[in-house]
Amino acid sequence: MRITLAELYRADTGPVTLMEILSLEGQRYMARLRIGDQTLILSDPKGRTRLFRSSWEVQDTLREIPIARTEVVHASAYNEMVGMAPSPVAPLRIRLQRQDR
Repeated sequence: MRITLAELYRADTGPVTLMEILSLEGQRYMARLRIGDQTLILSDPKGRTRLFRSSWEVQDTLREIPIARTEVVHASAYNEMVGMAPSPVAPLRIRLQRQDR
């Protein structure tokens, strides 16, 4: 499911317990938010995934939203090496400290 920034500001949305900043090939980032029992992708008003140039830009955009935990998530490319059998590799997760403003 998806959620827009305007929807996040609604009072009945509920607290964000986890924001995952997903690294897409190290060039773009997207935000995946855990609210209650739902996992939501931050999207623009037209329903397209909102992309950012850096993890800092994601955090700055959502600075007014209370978020309990933030992690940057990098998928591993090691399971895609040429000539090797594919195997599941857990993504690298880096917990970020949020700055109070």
